[in-house]
Amino acid sequence: MAAITPETARAFNDLVEINRTGAKGYQEAAEGVTNPQLKSELSRLSQQRAQFASELEQQARSLGVEAPSNEGTIEGALTDAAAAVHRGWINLKSAVTGQNDSAILGECETGDSVALTAYETALKSTHLPAQASSVIQKQHGEILAAKNQVTQWKASNR
Repeated sequence: MAAITPETARAFNDLVEINRTGAKGYQEAAEGVTNPQLKSELSRLSQQRAQFASELEQQARSLGVEAPSNEGTIEGALTDAAAAVHRGWINLKSAVTGQNDSAILGECETGDSVALTAYETALKSTHLPAQASSVIQKQHGEILAAKNQVTQWKASNR
């Protein structure tokens, strides 16, 4: 098996963090919307992102990638994307208070857009083992589908 580069390790750690943040963001969105069906769907997406983080952690462990420390020393291309996702979900927290369902869904859309960019950056890595690439590609596809669904919900909630 090829050695895992620091860039690959950072990509895994950043994607794990992006999904943890997304899980929290979708949960806050579910709590903020008024439509019961949207509450259910957003809760499902929160659980999906938590599962993605778990899958990525498991994949990383199998490749010998250490879990990220909480010291904030992670550097690299995806770090900015992870920070942007976090800021997007923080914006969601403020949007939930006193906003309509469409505005909350718009913040979910933004979070997913930034997450997709981070996934695409990770997939461009030439050092990504095939099995890891497969997991990341599958999750990217599911996030894209979720983003498209959120866009449809937003359009129908105007």
